[in-house]
Amino acid sequence: MKKLSIFLTALIISTVAFSSSFTSNLTNFENEILNPPNEFEVLLEYMETNGVFINIDASTAIIDADEVKKNYKNSTYLLIDIRSDSWFEFGHIKNAKNVKAADLLTYFESEINPNDFDKIVMICYSGQSAAYYTSLLRIAGYDNVFSMKWGMSSWRADFAENSWTKNTNSDFADKIELTANTKADASSYPTINTGKTEAKDILKVRLEEAFATPYKEYIVKTPDLFENLGNYYIVNYNTVEAYDNGHIPGAIQYEPGTSLSSTVDLNTLPADKKIAIYCLTGQRAAHVVAYLNILGYDTNNIAYGANSFMNKVLKANKTSAFSKKEINMYPVIE
Repeated sequence: MKKLSIFLTALIISTVAFSSSFTSNLTNFENEILNPPNEFEVLLEYMETNGVFINIDASTAIIDADEVKKNYKNSTYLLIDIRSDSWFEFGHIKNAKNVKAADLLTYFESEINPNDFDKIVMICYSGQSAAYYTSLLRIAGYDNVFSMKWGMSSWRADFAENSWTKNTNSDFADKIELTANTKADASSYPTINTGKTEAKDILKVRLEEAFATPYKEYIVKTPDLFENLGNYYIVNYNTVEAYDNGHIPGAIQYEPGTSLSSTVDLNTLPADKKIAIYCLTGQRAAHVVAYLNILGYDTNNIAYGANSFMNKVLKANKTSAFSKKEINMYPVIE
């Protein structure tokens, strides 16, 4: 009888322990459903822990046409031209592969081994969309991806005529201001809702969505911007010196390479208003647009940067002004 009593006691304890464990596990599962993690915070922590591309030195991810010309026969360089089929057929760099921007992530994951190359160079019309997709690919973990500065506009004059030459002007140079503007107060971060809980899974969904959305949807043209300045929180992504030389009215200076982290100024960006960002050429700004949109901000690039409205000012200050000297006459395959 005593043995039976001991057995029953042990059985009851085991049952209670199992029941308690089951209830605890069920509660955790229920909590995950009823109180899902803040996806923005999970993603931001993951990205900052693993090194934020734009907060290191994103300018090193842009290479000159001269380097591409010297290495287009080099098997450790892979050239990817993301222009339309027709422009690619019109003329492209020898050995370049024509890949649609929407297919880039699949191309990297399934069709090549990115580690086989020292440099994978993205090529577009002006260098801006190439910089945008370079940023997305670096965020995805491919840190050997680069974009060609000025795009095919730096390769040959007829390409420049339809891109940089046509879009470089000083039409709004008389409207720039010199007074500094103050950053907004800290505010709440954007909301991300992928339905995922792990950082890698959240990032995967956000990247897939980004590649599925054409870059042109994130472009603001200068005339439209100046007509609707109040519709945007305008970020001047240049050095203080460049900012002080003149900027769009209301634009706020954010220091390249340091400002857009959780410990500095990231929380001063509004989550409830369109952000228009620009640099001198539109290329470094494209990096930032990619990064911020992955985090859930509504960010747009001012096409061609300051060169699109104050090129003569840039020339006077000798700061990244596009001119004919940037155009080469390199051969293409037609």
